[in-house]
Amino acid sequence: MHIVYSAAHEKHRPELEFYEGELKHYHDAPERTHIVLEAVRAANLGPVVLPHDFGIEPILAVHTPDYVAYLQGAYRNWVDTGGIPAGVYPDSFPVRRMSRRPTRPSALAGYYSFDITAIIVEGTWDAAYQSAQCAVTAAAQVASGQRAAFALCRPPGHHAHADLSGGYCFLNNAAIAADWLCRSPERGAGNMAVVNRVAVLDIDFHHGNGTQDIFYERADVLYLSIHGDPDRQYPYYLGGADESGAGEGVGYTVNYPLEACVDDQRYMQVLGEACQRVRQYMPAYLVISLGVDTFVDDPLGDFALTEAVYARIGACLAQLNLPTVFIMEGGYAVSQLGKNVASVLTGFNDINGNQGQ
Repeated sequence: MHIVYSAAHEKHRPELEFYEGELKHYHDAPERTHIVLEAVRAANLGPVVLPHDFGIEPILAVHTPDYVAYLQGAYRNWVDTGGIPAGVYPDSFPVRRMSRRPTRPSALAGYYSFDITAIIVEGTWDAAYQSAQCAVTAAAQVASGQRAAFALCRPPGHHAHADLSGGYCFLNNAAIAADWLCRSPERGAGNMAVVNRVAVLDIDFHHGNGTQDIFYERADVLYLSIHGDPDRQYPYYLGGADESGAGEGVGYTVNYPLEACVDDQRYMQVLGEACQRVRQYMPAYLVISLGVDTFVDDPLGDFALTEAVYARIGACLAQLNLPTVFIMEGGYAVSQLGKNVASVLTGFNDINGNQGQ
């Protein structure tokens, strides 16, 4: 299993965020990624490789051109018009029937985001771009025959919509990888390109509202998410069990909103149900939005999973017997973060007998 990693994530360094009524240190700090990288190296999962540059096209296949252009120029426009150098902080948001696109940089910040956690600093675009390239590189590896690959993405992505940032996310890495796999040059009978079906299974504690929204009307991507019930947990406004897709996508969104204090047994039961839905769909590829903020001590979650369950999660995913792309999302209990991520990947590798490959 190759680990795809770019040091460009270090350019994205917001200092403070407003969280639960207080200014706090930014939860998605670069140190999180360093911890995971050290742990997967120690686990001897496979070589650490740099991403290839697939260009802007895979990003534009998922995100709108105006949103991408905004991300590229947001920080410079903000500073040039008197904004503080510490970062782009939205102070107002269009809701309900407010739909006019403004030109003022401070107003655009709210127009293209749904919360105040996706803070743009000078290096954010470079970090987000390379994070997306990590995801596509990992997808390309499994499309070319690798059993699995792990994209150590930062910033994360599953909260980003086609034209909205939020939840520390700017570009939706999992959606970009899944969409690329749908279009990858797999050959069918007569050497003709075929459309691939892809399943995206999101096991981050928080619902992947952006990924759901991007694929909500598509049948070539099955989106499943196991997460804290949005009635009590971020992102609040999407993630209900009654959300199942629209148009051609009806039946291809499956949510499992769960109660607080979910333990190992309960989680594995629900994961088993989700994996059965994946089997029924019969995809060509599996994309995992890998968050470990389900851990009992995570400051941003309220599940009660123990260290021991993460290898079992990996083994359960391996039994689907699908080419699998792991995309790094959340996890903020830093003392255990690396161990839990490495355990998922090791559990997956051990089942397949390909440790170190």
